[in-house]
Amino acid sequence: MKNIFNIKTLFYVALTSTVLVSCTNDDYQKPVDSVNVVTLTSGTADFSNYVAVGNSLTAGFADNALFIKGQENSIPNLTANKFAMAGGGDFTQPLMADNTGGLLLGGTMIQGPRLYFNGAAPVPVTGMPTTEIISSTPGPYNNMGVPGAKTYHLGFAGYGDMAGIGVYANPYFVRMASSPTATVIGDAMAQNPTFFSLWIGANDVLRYALNGGDGVDQTGNFDPSTYADADITDPNVFAGVYSQIVDGLTANGAKGVLLNLPNVTAIPHFTTVPYNPVPLDAATAQLLNGAFAQYNGGVQQVLAGFVAANAITQEMADAEIARRTINFVAGDNNAVTIVDDELMDLTAYGIPNYRHATEDDLLVLPSKSVIGTTVNNNPQLINGVSVPLADKWVLTPGEQTAIQTAIDAYNATISQVATAKDLAFVDANQLMNTAEMTGLPFDEFTLTNQYVMGGMFSLDGVHPTARGNAFISNEILKAIDAKYGSNFEESQNLHKAADFVTQYPASF
Repeated sequence: MKNIFNIKTLFYVALTSTVLVSCTNDDYQKPVDSVNVVTLTSGTADFSNYVAVGNSLTAGFADNALFIKGQENSIPNLTANKFAMAGGGDFTQPLMADNTGGLLLGGTMIQGPRLYFNGAAPVPVTGMPTTEIISSTPGPYNNMGVPGAKTYHLGFAGYGDMAGIGVYANPYFVRMASSPTATVIGDAMAQNPTFFSLWIGANDVLRYALNGGDGVDQTGNFDPSTYADADITDPNVFAGVYSQIVDGLTANGAKGVLLNLPNVTAIPHFTTVPYNPVPLDAATAQLLNGAFAQYNGGVQQVLAGFVAANAITQEMADAEIARRTINFVAGDNNAVTIVDDELMDLTAYGIPNYRHATEDDLLVLPSKSVIGTTVNNNPQLINGVSVPLADKWVLTPGEQTAIQTAIDAYNATISQVATAKDLAFVDANQLMNTAEMTGLPFDEFTLTNQYVMGGMFSLDGVHPTARGNAFISNEILKAIDAKYGSNFEESQNLHKAADFVTQYPASF
């Protein structure tokens, strides 16, 4: 949507001459300092019809929900506000009904509400969402960001079919699709965009990561019959689909900007919960060690048999015993116990796949509310201690490797397509790595991936804050400057960090 308050800056003329002050006979003519005003230009880009395609990062999802204020501060909307100063047109979004966040299906809440920080912890806001899926508002819209969408979902007819909710349809696309058989990319292309942004692919691996790599088909085969599948998309499938999407968006000569994918395991959702948060006194540690003595002894006995049968070496047995031995000590930093299916499979001998977590494991953010709780109120059954955490709560090193391998392949495709199509490119992967390692300077602030207080990520630990979105929007504008000769940065038309919050209040 155009920002009318900034339009008049387009009409300022660079003042290169000296302005003279009127004088009397007793005065002399004093020159006034000249002011150089750089006029904003779009270069070779045409922003008159900008369409953004992507997932929740494009939609404006934050704090575990989609809500009006988050959409207003979405990356595409912030970018469109700047485009409006350089010939850009209106930018429409499928706005939610409230700032509570979340969705209703026939009056039943199926997502939300959003989180806010109450001074001690992130908690849900009070109230129920009022955005009812059944009351759809068909598009298409300029913001075609669909939370939850994988790359191949963008071309799946039926993804917006009300009858398919809970199976193959996405409730967010259901409420905005132009028809039940519409596709996301079809609705985007139908608008004949003159400029586009594309940030898609995170969910092709993020779903797997959020699920702790648990209970999914890891062959890479994709199934468009379900919108919530948690597989890692095969890189070859990704490459083919991604190329087709960009081919469609550029078919009529549109220019655009592509963003690659960050290393999802570097975001707060996977870096906040420590692997060793368990405090124990000496008596409790001794009691737990007694409970695991049979497990430890069983591991040693079975592996000794393998060595005797020349099935494995003594060195291999010793390494496996060291990985699996459960041992607690008095102190504040005992590692949680976990299930790890990547261990040597001894289940046929009655030995489960248990071990302590290590610093190489990543515990997902929701595990924070599970570790230390009891099972069925039994004080002897403590999750993460006497009861090992299920695989869905932990990303093991092997699972992290699978994620990184996929992201590297996806990003290679995105880079290749950007080059082949001569499109602007933003290295979001490098930006997020910098946020994790040193922080990202943004005016007088530094954005980091610290949970809650880092400024870059919202309270769900996955999606950016409003200030984080403004930073990314600036990077998009800079990339467009570099590729198409616009001058958002030179003309000082970038977003200012202080204009954007990092935490939304409980109510607006």
